[in-house]
Amino acid sequence: MTDILEELRWRGLIAQSTDAEALAEAFAAGPVTYYCGFDPTAASLHHGHLVQLVLLRHLQRAGHRAIALVGGATGMIGDPRQSGERVLNDKETVERWTTGLREQISTFLDFEGDNPALLVNNLDWTAQLGAIDFLREIGKHFRLGTMLAKDTVARRLASDEGISFTEFSYQILQGMDYLELFRRYGCTLQTGGNDQWGNLVSGVDLIRRVEGAGVHVLTTPLITKADGTKFGKTEGGAVWLSPELMSPYAFYQFWINTDDADVVGYLKVFTFLERAEIEELAAQVAERPAAREAQRALARAVTTLVHGANACERVEAASQALFGRGSGLDLADLDAGTLADAVAEVPRGVGEVGADTILDLLQSTGLCRSRNEARRAVSDGGAYLNNVKVTDPDRVLTDADLLAGGVALVRRGRRSLAVVTTGGA
Repeated sequence: MTDILEELRWRGLIAQSTDAEALAEAFAAGPVTYYCGFDPTAASLHHGHLVQLVLLRHLQRAGHRAIALVGGATGMIGDPRQSGERVLNDKETVERWTTGLREQISTFLDFEGDNPALLVNNLDWTAQLGAIDFLREIGKHFRLGTMLAKDTVARRLASDEGISFTEFSYQILQGMDYLELFRRYGCTLQTGGNDQWGNLVSGVDLIRRVEGAGVHVLTTPLITKADGTKFGKTEGGAVWLSPELMSPYAFYQFWINTDDADVVGYLKVFTFLERAEIEELAAQVAERPAAREAQRALARAVTTLVHGANACERVEAASQALFGRGSGLDLADLDAGTLADAVAEVPRGVGEVGADTILDLLQSTGLCRSRNEARRAVSDGGAYLNNVKVTDPDRVLTDADLLAGGVALVRRGRRSLAVVTTGGA
């Protein structure tokens, strides 16, 4: 990749930078040592962090030196939000989350070979720094007028809640991180989201004042939907990268449900597919949108990136097995966890083994409103129990029908699926 900046622009991964021409020259002279920080303000990274991880990986693949910073120190304070003060987490929680984030980040970058990435924790150089030394060595280089003019700070000051000195000081700590990485590793580029611009340039100003050196900042745009609304919210909140907070199945389904108007842009931002392949998928969206090939490619690529190829294969097979689409995987092959994830969003009903018939199950799950409607569904060949067509309206639910977790699946037609629970399932 001879022009990484051009590639990043094509993918929509650049919002702004401190000096585009100087940064281009630095990349051309390369390699550039760069970093991005991730604060442990939750138990997992989410879709917004994924943009940064993808950017870090693009730059490393282009031959530049990556540093991923986990904010064991800054995570105890928290970046100021647009409105409202953060609730401070206790040190044990932050430490636990720091460990978890380190493990998540480690799967996205190459930490071996000729160009290994580094993973650092800013608590290592912050914990032993006393308040007086912090104010004398770092604080004296920050100008109050500049700090007050930052967008988030100004907005908070104008609000009824205001802003605490703790959160107000966050930009000083982030600037100190950049200075420390500049001194230790010759780091000359920091990346982050465009909403972090004020915090990011604080490090540029600090390094200029203390070391007399020029360094760079590069931001990614806020990813939105084609209609301008916020990207990445689900009924459960954020699109978490941790399988404990969002199952690989739910993660895959989020991406496969991407709107046609958004999918090509997301392919550019969130995957490493080559231009030719993305352009071919874009053509398929325009010519054959019902096939949803681009959505499948997106879901497959991002799920593989975050959860691994094996998890992605299991999720795809489970998706096909639910509707008997010949994936080679039978419903009986699904483990309880995967099956539960796969049917988490579908209607549910209760059935009694040895007593309830297919007509009862179609009614109890809401797939049919009446017994007569259920009987018609069976006679028309549109009733299925665990993907097997049921032609006998008196067919009774048996123990042999129960899948992992003690449930059975009832389907009406091709798409209307429901879960039958039994007993305490």
